[in-house]
Amino acid sequence: MRKLKQVNHLMGLLRPAVEDVRARHPSPVMVDAGSGNAYLGFVLYELYLKDAEAGTLLSVEGRPELTERAKVRAERLGFSRMRFQTAHIDAAEYPERIHLLMALHACDTATDDALLAAIRHGADHVAVVPCCQAEVAAQLKERRQAGHGSMPLLYAHAWHRREFGSHLTNVIRALTLESFGYQVTVTELTGWEHSLKNELILARRVHRENRRARVQLERLLAETGVSPKLTRELGVKPAALVAGAPAEVLPEAPVAAEEPSTSVE
Repeated sequence: MRKLKQVNHLMGLLRPAVEDVRARHPSPVMVDAGSGNAYLGFVLYELYLKDAEAGTLLSVEGRPELTERAKVRAERLGFSRMRFQTAHIDAAEYPERIHLLMALHACDTATDDALLAAIRHGADHVAVVPCCQAEVAAQLKERRQAGHGSMPLLYAHAWHRREFGSHLTNVIRALTLESFGYQVTVTELTGWEHSLKNELILARRVHRENRRARVQLERLLAETGVSPKLTRELGVKPAALVAGAPAEVLPEAPVAAEEPSTSVE
C-alpha cells in the first residue's frame, strides 16, 4: 500500500508532463529506468496510454526474473505497447529520442545513469526520485582531512556525511539538469511516513543550455571537491578557483516559459 500511494501520487505530479508530450508528439516514447516490478509503468500505461492511439513505454530492469514477470503481466492485461529490456540503466539500448524519462528509487549512481540517458536522448521531461546516494559521501570521507575552512565540519561525522552527501548529490543533479537547459522543480514525493527516500526532482527542457547554471555547477564542484558520476560522464569540470580573486559576474539566466502546475486535483 505504501508503494501504491507513492506511485499514484507520482502519477498526479507527472500528468502535466504526460499531457504535454502526448500533445506535441504523435507517438511519444516514455522510459521507466530501473523499473523493478514495473508498477510505475503499469499505472502510467493504464491511466495515459491504454486508450491512446499511439505511444510506447519502455521498462528497463537489470533483473531478468522481474522483466519476465512484467512481460507476462503486460500480455495478460493486453498492454501491447509496453516494451521490456533486461539491462542495467547504464548499458540499456534506448530509443534515439525519449520524450519522458522517469526513475523511481534508482539506487546511488543508477539515478545518474538515468539522468545521463535523459540528457543524451533529449528527453522533454524528467522525473527521478533518488535513492541511497553513497558515491559523494565516500568522496567526502576521502577529502575530509584535506578540506580548508569550516566546510569539512559539515561532514566530519559519518551520519552527517551521509546526509550532507545525499543533499549535495541532489543539488548537483538539479544544477546539472539546469545547465543543460532544463527548468527544475525539487519537491517531496509523498508523506515521510511512506518513504524516507522522498525527494522528487522534476525537470522540463526549455533551452539548449543555461550558462549561468553551468558556472554555478563548476564552482560548486570546485568548492566541495567532489566529482559525481553524472558530471564526470558529461565532461563537467570544476572551476579554477583563485584565492583572493574578485567574484566573476555570472551570465544572465535565460527566461523560461511558464512552468506547468504540478498540483494534484
